[in-house]
Amino acid sequence: MSSPEVHSAHHAPTSFIGKYVFSKDHKVIGIQYYFLALFSVLLGMTLSLLMRFHMVHPDMKVGWFEKLWPTAAAGGIMTPEMYLSLMTMHGTIMVFFVLTTAPQSGFGNYFLPIQIGAEDMAFPTLNMLSFWTTFLALVVMVAAFFVQGGAPLSGWTAYPPLSGVGRISGPGEGMGQTLWIISIAIFCGASLMGAINFIATTLDLRAKGMSLMRMPLTCWTWFVTAILGLFGFAVLLAAGILLLLDRTAGTSFFIPAGLVVSDQILNHKGGSPLLWQHLFWFFGHPEVYIAILPGMGVTSQLLSTFSRKPIFGYRAMIYAILAIGFLGFLVWGHHMFMSGMSPYSAFAFSVLTMTIGVPSAIKTFNWIGTLWGGKIRFTTAMMFALGFVSLFVTGGLSGIFLGQPSLDLYFHDTYFVVGHFHMIMGVAAIFGMFAGTYYWFPKMFGRMMNETIGKIHFYLTFLGVYAIFTPMHFLGIAGNPRRYADFTNFEFMNSLMPVHTFMTHAAYFTAAVQLLFLFNLFWSLKKGAKATDNPWESTTLEWTIPSPPPFDNFGGHHPVVYHGAYEYSVPGAAKDYVMQTDPAAVSH
Repeated sequence: MSSPEVHSAHHAPTSFIGKYVFSKDHKVIGIQYYFLALFSVLLGMTLSLLMRFHMVHPDMKVGWFEKLWPTAAAGGIMTPEMYLSLMTMHGTIMVFFVLTTAPQSGFGNYFLPIQIGAEDMAFPTLNMLSFWTTFLALVVMVAAFFVQGGAPLSGWTAYPPLSGVGRISGPGEGMGQTLWIISIAIFCGASLMGAINFIATTLDLRAKGMSLMRMPLTCWTWFVTAILGLFGFAVLLAAGILLLLDRTAGTSFFIPAGLVVSDQILNHKGGSPLLWQHLFWFFGHPEVYIAILPGMGVTSQLLSTFSRKPIFGYRAMIYAILAIGFLGFLVWGHHMFMSGMSPYSAFAFSVLTMTIGVPSAIKTFNWIGTLWGGKIRFTTAMMFALGFVSLFVTGGLSGIFLGQPSLDLYFHDTYFVVGHFHMIMGVAAIFGMFAGTYYWFPKMFGRMMNETIGKIHFYLTFLGVYAIFTPMHFLGIAGNPRRYADFTNFEFMNSLMPVHTFMTHAAYFTAAVQLLFLFNLFWSLKKGAKATDNPWESTTLEWTIPSPPPFDNFGGHHPVVYHGAYEYSVPGAAKDYVMQTDPAAVSH
């Protein structure tokens, strides 16, 4: 069954604005999301480099610091408050506008309709509104840098009472913090619109023969991610509104009675800062899977394609995806072991945290089973998919320690946690984005990216990220606290500063390597070799149409699906792969 809006929208716009700006075409919207995320990751990466510079050179005077931030970097030296504002904005921009935006809204928007045989998303107008609402959220977030007091310093989690009492609690906690909350609320609205669209498209617009059990695993991960977003962002939106009311309307949802800030007794009573933590982490842990699940889908797709084998345990992979989505809503308390919760609650959350490792392990073993005995093609996309598996396993292993309340009490406020979540949530997800870029670039733009530059990019990035984040685990074991702007006043930290210097140089190196990717991306847009319709000899529906696809994807022809998504090395078939739309091919 098809949405009437999809068909009414399928008259190609003739004006530049209708075609490229306020487009209702899911492919254009997917590219818009992708480049919004690309801008955001460059901004977020720049902020992290400034943070790392300050950690190893806390007293160095930098002239242009004072020109940019005359108050926060008076005399050219970054203040601790400015460091915290950089940390807050780095985390927020990377989590919301990169890790949430590119894998789901970017690649998902572009390829979900094509992979299920649809002409567009279920609600094209809502899709357009979702992108521009996300764009508005980014503008409001960046505006926090330019208001009086600058950006907020309460961290990407915005814990009250620091984030709830206004400018009295520090620079950036006035208008900057208010803009932060407004931006997140706008982003939540955009994400809810997108989630509804993804769910409706998956359930309602599949082509004839495209049963749920014939969908590519990418579609399954986008579908489950949309469900997570629908529930998670709704809770965060409500929490953000309550926090905004505490700041502007005198309510006390999160502000307790008798709170003294800067020698002033605040006129609040009855609120609970822990309520914010519960609401935030009820969203925040599913957010980890909102970021990582699409990467899992892309990795599954690529490991099967470039191993020339069917995905090992296809149904088990689907059940694992569903289990991760369900259990993701039951483990938020492991972020709050330090909050003084009942030991019985901590035990329950710890057991559930260990339980969610089971479907993750199933996926990992199935990836290894897919690779085993395969005729592996080491393309750049495949290399990044293998890198994703490596980072996912490495980051997951450190998560086992943090899932134990007794160990978390020690590790929680150390660099061990920073290393863990950057590995599992940040870098692994970004490797999934790189893999998707190299794999789908020919379909999106009709040209090939340079494989030699791509492989150099992979090897150097892979070495760089391990050099940055592996030492963080050792720093955490040594007791190195996180969120501190300057460690030089801690005598016990003197022996650890060379490690910070090494990590900082590794960060500079890894950031510089990304210039190779940017060159490859933009050079290939114009100068890359022309791509064939199916350069990777893949089986899914996007490879049955021209590169780049026409406006309505299938040129008015509605595809019929006869096979699953991973029919590789089929005995008796003419080729070593069978397209999903091939009625005459042998099926096993």
